[in-house]
Amino acid sequence: MKLSQFKFNLPKDLIAETPAKSRDEAKLMVITRKTGKIEHKSFKDILTYFGDGDCMILNDTKVFPARMYGNKEKTGAKIEVFLLRELNAESRLWDVLVDPARKIRIGNKLYFGDDDTLVAEVIDNTTSRGRTLRFLFDGSYEDFRKTLNDMGETPLPKYIKRAPTEEDKERYQTVYAKNEGAVAAPTAGLHFSRELLKRLELKGVNFAHVTLHIGLGTFRTVEVEDLTKHKMDSEQAIISEKDCKIVNKSREAKKKVCVVGTTAMRAIETSVSTDGYLKPYNGWTNKFIFPPYDFKVANCMITNFHTPESTLFMMVCAFGGYDLMMKAYKEAIKSKYRFYTYGDAMLIL
Repeated sequence: MKLSQFKFNLPKDLIAETPAKSRDEAKLMVITRKTGKIEHKSFKDILTYFGDGDCMILNDTKVFPARMYGNKEKTGAKIEVFLLRELNAESRLWDVLVDPARKIRIGNKLYFGDDDTLVAEVIDNTTSRGRTLRFLFDGSYEDFRKTLNDMGETPLPKYIKRAPTEEDKERYQTVYAKNEGAVAAPTAGLHFSRELLKRLELKGVNFAHVTLHIGLGTFRTVEVEDLTKHKMDSEQAIISEKDCKIVNKSREAKKKVCVVGTTAMRAIETSVSTDGYLKPYNGWTNKFIFPPYDFKVANCMITNFHTPESTLFMMVCAFGGYDLMMKAYKEAIKSKYRFYTYGDAMLIL
């Protein structure tokens, strides 16, 4: 398929800038693929669709406060530093993006904090905006990471034009987030409250956790019409043997295996046997899923409403069926569903 086939007109006022009042009270569109039926519900109604022996696959990555602001030595110019990934813990080397990039060259030093608590030296250029920084810090590694966390702020997507709040610190994180390493939240999971998870558990639903540390590539625009030429950024994925057993048990029993979010879907589709069983995995994935695609593990999916021409929307079209998803999105716009990170949810059965 071509990029232009995933274009639709999304009114700006439908892009959610803030989270819903309560996690589980966002709107939920339920789509049955077999019949093409579209229903309008509240997210907590998800309870009625799952029962004993069903399985939900959650991405338990945890977002760290990746956006920092420092000052360039001598000029004092304010520089945004976006932490992407730690390259070497011992040497305190990090892969980062800087803005404005034209001012930052190899050898420059950046100072962070009111009393210049933290200093970083630029030791390499990686891309037009990418740099490798070595942080100069005298304390222990634990103190260093705590300092980074204290100085960083919640890395809300750039389209949200306001400063992050204390509420964002909590709400731009799933309630089951455990393994720190993401710079963007697995947004479909943001709708689950602790109470809703408990109620699903009491109904006999099993939960399997996978970890996929989401990078900024999730927001990267596709710039080629021929989708086979688009390259996804690599992201780290970890799936344990214990969690594979939970998923495979539900699959063997012909129960619902529901993936929560496009990132969890990418993780499981990266590590699956030819006969459709999930296998343990610890590595990197740059898997790009677009129609047509034969999904091996999940038979239902929870996801948010995505933006036009995004790789996330392409995956949803691959899972739900292109024509049905285009119809559903048209209905969502008409019914004023909220889109993107803090937006509403869809259950595809």
